[in-house]
Amino acid sequence: MAQLTQQKCDACTKNSPPVTKEEIAELKPQIPNWNIIEPEGELRLERTYKFQDFKTALAFTNQVGEVAEEQGHHPALLTEYGKVTVTWWTHAISGLHKNDFIMAARTDELASELASK
Repeated sequence: MAQLTQQKCDACTKNSPPVTKEEIAELKPQIPNWNIIEPEGELRLERTYKFQDFKTALAFTNQVGEVAEEQGHHPALLTEYGKVTVTWWTHAISGLHKNDFIMAARTDELASELASK
């Protein structure tokens, strides 16, 4: 299987299948710093990134937003001084789809690129 960062999101509908437990077991090791949470009975991926200041956190938020818009898959973003919490899930299925894992991996990639600047 290709690395998640090299994959593109598929368009989802309410009939798209959520990932199975087996798929989660296969995909999760590629995004080890993400937590699987279950608010409101929906599985979601969540991670908080730390930055030195608000300006950097905001720049990261905007980068995530640009990639999300390109892929047509949008997260919940909470930007605060020195940190950004990103939550991915597929609204159409009220749970996790492979797209969420792809976007979590891409989010990690953006954070790494920002940290190396």
